[in-house]
Amino acid sequence: MSIPRSVAAYAENHGASADLQFAIGQDLQGRWIVAETRGRSGGLFVSREAALRYLASEWGRRPESVRWSNEPLALWR
Repeated sequence: MSIPRSVAAYAENHGASADLQFAIGQDLQGRWIVAETRGRSGGLFVSREAALRYLASEWGRRPESVRWSNEPLALWR
């Protein structure tokens, strides 16, 4: 298992464009993370459903602005 990455590092390393606004994934403890890639908003969630509800309220219904992480994420590094 890799070391958790910050959301900003994830965006930078995965070719994030100016359109990328949110990353979603889990941390090493299994909590769900949703974060705006510039660090302006986000949070930790106990379920995928809760994370998706928050994300839907923030992303403006633009699926291209969301990226799923296959690697553990961390809000802070």
